[in-house]
Amino acid sequence: MPNYKLYYFPARGRAELIRLLLAAAGQDYDDIKISFEEWPKKKATFQTGQLPTFDVDGQLLCQSLAIARYVAREYGYAGKNNMEQALVDQVVDTANDYLGEYFKCYFAPEDTKKEMLEKYLKESTPKTLTCLNKWLEQNDGGNGFFVGSSMTMADLCVYEVLTNAVQKDSKIMDGFTKLVEHRKRVASLPKIKEYLDKRPVLDV
Repeated sequence: MPNYKLYYFPARGRAELIRLLLAAAGQDYDDIKISFEEWPKKKATFQTGQLPTFDVDGQLLCQSLAIARYVAREYGYAGKNNMEQALVDQVVDTANDYLGEYFKCYFAPEDTKKEMLEKYLKESTPKTLTCLNKWLEQNDGGNGFFVGSSMTMADLCVYEVLTNAVQKDSKIMDGFTKLVEHRKRVASLPKIKEYLDKRPVLDV
């Protein structure tokens, strides 16, 4: 079995999809958290000066989605053929764009943060939910997963990126019944549930 090390901050952020994929696969790994105070001193020791970085038996991988897709392909969560992989990717890339909008709010100056977050919740979120809900319903009427008949990286990605909005407004998904059911479905998968039960509540 490969030896995995994941380097990131003490946050969910851009590493959480990777953690969820590894949890779903039942894979052990070293989850190495670098504090924000330590980071300036350690930044130059990483290839791109960015996190997450994933170490696979000494081979370093950078870029969060490149890492996530590697793990997904290794353990069967990337889609079963080229079309399924494309469908997974369109969901993941859309969700990742939405995640990027949240980070802009989170790291915005204090004098603009509240206004940006309100716009994120009232404009960006309904737009993204509408798109995701449509894609979900196109597969088995929205009663299963985003692509195919089993969980993929797309399902975990959507679950994670919506966590930020749900934590800000518990009713944010009202009116999107299929997405609400999907969120419960993903969270109830045995290995995901086990991971989530132990995961601390973090705002990013």
